[in-house]
Amino acid sequence: MPVFKPIICSRFFLRICCIVSLGIVFSFTANIDAQAALVASIRPLGFIAAAIADGVIPVEVMLPDGASPHDYALRPTNALQLKKADLLLWVGAKMETFLTGPASSLPAERCITLADLPSVTTLLPKIGEELYDSHVYDKKCRGGHIHHHGDYNMHLWLSPIIARRIAEAINHRLAELMPEKKTKLDNNLYLFKKHLTINDKNIAKILAPFRAKRYVVFHDAYGYFEKYYGLTPSGYFTANPEIQPGAQALHKIRTQLVEQKVTCIFAEPQFRPAVINAVVRGTSVHIGTLDPMGIGIALNKESYARFLSQLTNQYVSCLEKNI
Repeated sequence: MPVFKPIICSRFFLRICCIVSLGIVFSFTANIDAQAALVASIRPLGFIAAAIADGVIPVEVMLPDGASPHDYALRPTNALQLKKADLLLWVGAKMETFLTGPASSLPAERCITLADLPSVTTLLPKIGEELYDSHVYDKKCRGGHIHHHGDYNMHLWLSPIIARRIAEAINHRLAELMPEKKTKLDNNLYLFKKHLTINDKNIAKILAPFRAKRYVVFHDAYGYFEKYYGLTPSGYFTANPEIQPGAQALHKIRTQLVEQKVTCIFAEPQFRPAVINAVVRGTSVHIGTLDPMGIGIALNKESYARFLSQLTNQYVSCLEKNI
């Protein structure tokens, strides 16, 4: 008997350990499944969401760094994000086409479509109400793609004014879903607007000396930011970044670079076409980079202000070269 007691005790102990371990595993798995989040389609929207949801609910971003919302394809990991999401924040079908189906299947209270918000759409210029009259490329690319992605300019996150409306919409919806967190949410919204106002004045001061500088962007995406801060672009290479301009358009661009005394041409981290190098060859035009997606900026309550400041510095770093 004494020989078998340790074995019996060991087996009993092992069974207890297994039961406890399984309980821990199931509990951990349940916590993962229950760990809902506010899911933003693209990183700049995540910046705004992170400020309002700070200390309330985690924020995740669907689009990986370096990808473009214009041609992204939904991945299995994204489907899992949507499944556990308490709330989806996206611009709309005219921008993130990869989300059109999944977003339509979500309950209305679990989805904020910015393009459909009355507080936002009233601030959007329609086609025919151009932000600028001078463009170096046609308003329609080959294939009939309209540079405003539909009836409106959809690069909403580049407008400090619209960013405030987005923040208010997030605050309102989260307060509906989590009324016990309303005080925290309202305080987050207050701080977001306060920091944005301070940052806004600083950016306006930094960009003021460069308002008369002429430049060209590769992708027609920056109109809201440029209009708000009084910058004067000469135009853009292409309306649709997946469709590069043809030989005739490139010749026109090169001619205007010289005639309009353009200081810079801006590429993007996602799009650095060889045509930019070719078109500036033999001129005094500098090449810079603008990042409209905020690659590498971590999500926190100060992300959006940091994003706008980074974009400002990217403009200045090239425009100041001919001063």
